[in-house]
Amino acid sequence: MENESAFVAPEGVYSVTDEHKPNPAQLAAVSAGPCLYPTRVTNIVVKFVNSKQGASQGFANLLGGGKDVKKDKAAKEKDDGVSLSSSDTPDEADGALGQSTSAQEHPASPAPLEPNTIFSSAPVANGKKKSVARPKHNIRTTSSTFITRIQSSEGLTKTLASKQGDVTFLFYNSAKAFSWVEAGSKAKEPLIRVTFSQHPTCHDVNTATASPERLDVIIGFATGDLVWFDPITSRYARLNKGGCISSSPCTAVRWVPASTTLFIVSHADGTIVVYDKEREDGVFTPQDPSAPAPDGSSGSEDGSSHREWDPMDNIFVTMPPWHPVTSGATAPTPGKGEKEKTAKNPVSHWRVSRRSVVDFVFSPDVKFVAAISEDGCLRVIDALQEQLVDCYSSYFGALSCVAWSPDGRFILASTGGQDDLLTIFSPWEQRVVARCQGHSSFVSAVAFDDLRSDGRTYRFGSVGEDNKLILWDFSSGALHRPKLQASHHHRMSMSSSLSLAYKRDQSAHNLSGMSSSGFDLDVSPRYHPAPSRNEVSVVQPVLVKQLEGDLPSVLQFLPKYMLTSTKNGYIKLWIRPLALRPRPKSSKSQPLPDISDLS
Repeated sequence: MENESAFVAPEGVYSVTDEHKPNPAQLAAVSAGPCLYPTRVTNIVVKFVNSKQGASQGFANLLGGGKDVKKDKAAKEKDDGVSLSSSDTPDEADGALGQSTSAQEHPASPAPLEPNTIFSSAPVANGKKKSVARPKHNIRTTSSTFITRIQSSEGLTKTLASKQGDVTFLFYNSAKAFSWVEAGSKAKEPLIRVTFSQHPTCHDVNTATASPERLDVIIGFATGDLVWFDPITSRYARLNKGGCISSSPCTAVRWVPASTTLFIVSHADGTIVVYDKEREDGVFTPQDPSAPAPDGSSGSEDGSSHREWDPMDNIFVTMPPWHPVTSGATAPTPGKGEKEKTAKNPVSHWRVSRRSVVDFVFSPDVKFVAAISEDGCLRVIDALQEQLVDCYSSYFGALSCVAWSPDGRFILASTGGQDDLLTIFSPWEQRVVARCQGHSSFVSAVAFDDLRSDGRTYRFGSVGEDNKLILWDFSSGALHRPKLQASHHHRMSMSSSLSLAYKRDQSAHNLSGMSSSGFDLDVSPRYHPAPSRNEVSVVQPVLVKQLEGDLPSVLQFLPKYMLTSTKNGYIKLWIRPLALRPRPKSSKSQPLPDISDLS
């Protein structure tokens, strides 16, 4: 049963059911030089309603078959003699995104949000709900030089209109192309492929707005540019055009869970920036953490000079004038200029590290962000208060990938260094609880399997540059019995079962212009050095599968599939043995060994 397309795991057989290969042009572009921007893959499951007439008309209207669209087209041709969308403008005007966000509304996140935070709702004008905006520009008729080509499958409108039930879509970048495909489809070509003049480096699709009528995708580029793209309506808008807010390459992008407009982008210059897709780009210059206080005063009460910013102790936040905390999340004051009234991008700007931020993930309750960087640190950031909670040092080398467990209890990160270890952190207890030993080269991606993680036992997987796919199991009970009792601090209090709830100097929102000495000393330090090997238990693999071909860089667990992808864009979907029946919580199939006995 073991071959290139199948392997046997404790829970059953995984076999390749679908493959997506890069086309010859993409392979030629990738093979021309080193793969600086490996393929990233995102997925979304969209539920299509079985409505013969309604669905067909809906897609026809969206994709050009509606009566209003025909009228608009006729009017445009009458005005300028060419088939160009009235909302399209040359590349110089692509940055304008239309309506302001003074009347914008965000849905509540899974956990109650504290007032006046970056994720809090803006006031609603006249008590009326504001409809969710769509991108302005037609990507098929645009004159922008940023987009060089767009290809779509034949009969795309009919294909989408005929869908029923849950459909899994995949988005991925390869070289300068960005593709949209359907998982499990017999079609060999993507539904849509857009080729840009710059390299896309990361992207994410909004699960809060996903529907058969729209898909909101944010694409980050090596130039710092951001594109908001809806492949169903073939419309787009550019944000951070030309790197006006940050020209550093985008390294990761995530929609704020349950928000229809907010997303966060990390950059190679060590910053994380909060954006709103419906805002225009504002005039913004982030403050330098090494600069003295704006008023010229010293950074401490004793008159000593401004102390250098320590990225191991705090993050440096620059708040624009329209920041929710700065403005009090209230309506603009009458009489002010129009520029001051309108909230713009960025929503907030965090300087996290002096080295590149490699990746970041949200906690399940959307209160915290776990960010990894090339300085070898895992940082847990209170996203609502915009403060650093904890900073964990890797055992060796820079961190390369990160994942948060479905219940929020554990964070998994790989050092990506010469030790090739995966490390399991417990943010509740502020300590390393285990390390996973099995790879023989750099680890590229890690992911938890939600179907096989029930709060007592956990399953996660990893892929690395040793061409290994490894599955791991661990028991939370075993993880709470360390090999040797290492010194660590337990959390003093928790406000909820998923919250770290360790508040640190909540008054210090704006770190710019403040010295490190301005913070009160906490009971436990923020920085945690890596424990030695004899202090931490070791988890051994459940399964090791040697993959063939190029180096793998992506691993994801979907409801029906396990997805792997190489750096060059060769995607494989492995059918899951438990795709249609989630693992029972009381399963006694194979008890997990005590990890303290495996070390």
